[in-house]
Amino acid sequence: MAFSYLDNLPVERAKELFINAVKEAVPIPDEEYVNTADADGRITSKGVYAKICAPHYHASAMDGISVKASDTFGAGETTPIVLRKESFHWVDTGDPIPKGDDAVIMIEEVVREGENVRIFSAASPWQHIRQIGEDLCAGDMILPSFTEITPEAQGALLAGGVINVSVVKRPTVAVIPTGDELVAPCEEPKSGEIIEFNTTIFSSMLKRWGCIPKVWDIQPDEPEKITAALKEAAATCDAVLLSAGSSAGRDDYSVGCIGQVGKVLCHGVAMKPGKPVILAMAGKVPVMGVPGYPVSAVLALQEFFCPVANWLCGRNENGYEFKDSATLCRSVVSSLKYRELVRARLGFVEGKLTAAPLQRGAGVISSLVKADGIIEIEQDREGCEAGEKVPLRCLCDKSKIINSLIVTGSHDPLIDEIADIAKRIDRDAKIASSHVGSTGGLLALKRHEAHMGGIHLLGEDGIYNINAIKSFFEKDEVILVKGVGRIQGLMTAAGNPLGIKDFSDVSKGFRYVNRQGGSGTRVLFDYLCREHGISPQSVNGWNREEMTHTAVAAQIASGTGDLGLGIFSAAKLYGLDFVPVCTENYDFAVLRSAWELPQTKMFISILRSEEFKKRLEALGGYTAENIGEVLQWS
Repeated sequence: MAFSYLDNLPVERAKELFINAVKEAVPIPDEEYVNTADADGRITSKGVYAKICAPHYHASAMDGISVKASDTFGAGETTPIVLRKESFHWVDTGDPIPKGDDAVIMIEEVVREGENVRIFSAASPWQHIRQIGEDLCAGDMILPSFTEITPEAQGALLAGGVINVSVVKRPTVAVIPTGDELVAPCEEPKSGEIIEFNTTIFSSMLKRWGCIPKVWDIQPDEPEKITAALKEAAATCDAVLLSAGSSAGRDDYSVGCIGQVGKVLCHGVAMKPGKPVILAMAGKVPVMGVPGYPVSAVLALQEFFCPVANWLCGRNENGYEFKDSATLCRSVVSSLKYRELVRARLGFVEGKLTAAPLQRGAGVISSLVKADGIIEIEQDREGCEAGEKVPLRCLCDKSKIINSLIVTGSHDPLIDEIADIAKRIDRDAKIASSHVGSTGGLLALKRHEAHMGGIHLLGEDGIYNINAIKSFFEKDEVILVKGVGRIQGLMTAAGNPLGIKDFSDVSKGFRYVNRQGGSGTRVLFDYLCREHGISPQSVNGWNREEMTHTAVAAQIASGTGDLGLGIFSAAKLYGLDFVPVCTENYDFAVLRSAWELPQTKMFISILRSEEFKKRLEALGGYTAENIGEVLQWS
């Protein structure tokens, strides 16, 4: 059989040809469901959402007694209060909070007096209680598409009630050894016999990359038999490796045989060792002719097949830890007693590594899933100030952080949906979002600690966002992008048993669940209170704050709150009644320096896409007119 190299392509050009052909042939890999407990290392095939809240009941965070906080008001060092046995309950860490109680006093702060107890300080409502949804709220996205499931993620999935998870099906890769001189491994090979061990190397490499190897018997140097083996492999496997016979020797038939079953993209690359690589496609099945020499083979597989394996497995390249220092986005208070490790989301903004601290509770496993790094606060420090440089350990490849889009500000589930769509477009895409409220988002932009922020700040003139932007930025500092219209209203129990009619009902003594100061919903709450002549501080529950719309909905669904202001999609998710109050503008403020970044352009493109509009319709409670349009302000 005549031999000729089809090309002598540069390595990068050959890789580009091969991987692009694979991506075109297999845009979305097959999926399957596996038990979450067995899913370590697997790759999600679609976004995974929590089915239940975590915790799913109000739990004591300490050993001690549960009480009604109001029963303790007035207690102090000089004015202790005796609580009789019928007015408190003994609880251990993790115990459910008895109905009617709303605070826990640590056992160290309780003095027993027979069946009664004496306390020397008042309890504040909800102190030392892990409220429903503190970690995860039902409906929250735990992992986006094409994300590796780590041990920490397994815990978060199980905590969120996800017992079985949809993952990318592991591709089966055929490994076909060829050569008359090859024999199976043995202790005493004859003269001229070569022990075949490449398939063992290949199989182990494939397993590490997430594939399932399927090894064929050694094929003799006979074109008909090699071609038959290739046809069988291409018909039954997701990819094929043909070992040896790719060079210019007398019995090197690989390129001709591969050409019989598919299209050869490249034969020969400008790489040494590894020059006689064959890259081809048999329909939707990638085929690679691998050099016979082991060093050439291993290098060729790492260079050309590893990216293909990653694509077929739905995974990104593996990351690694590195140490660095970052600018802290928010102040962190710490105890002098301990060396504290604070989980954080990392980002690069204008060449500066930033760290946004995540929730710090020892039981908040979702923070492990979201964390890109660990901030290290030494034992003798009381904390770190915002803007300070802090030492940290990064938990992933630095390039992934550099290419992340950092979105902070107001909470909305649509950001998770955008992140999931981005992953489905480009598996290396990463949108790292933090929920700090609209004002917190603008402050992060002002400090250049984020690329963009979601905001819905109502001005005293009834106009959204423009006045807030003007108060923080000069004209050329940020670009305001039109987002969505969101229906805000009062969420209340299914069937509206309290007969909630409009916003003025918040003043009637019902248990209100508030949002944190600085959030757009809190600003709206204060604005509506002024409109209705209500003192915000007089509302029952004014000081009970939650960080997200779903967290507010979870408290109402659990029966520990009667009503709260939030978006329709959160009420729908929890099966709550919803009394509309207004439609607000939820927009995006983008640093001008981030406007031309590829990740920003992808975000804006997704905002304008039909796929995103479909997801908004499924969530409910949004309008999407002129979404993605640049809004003028001066």
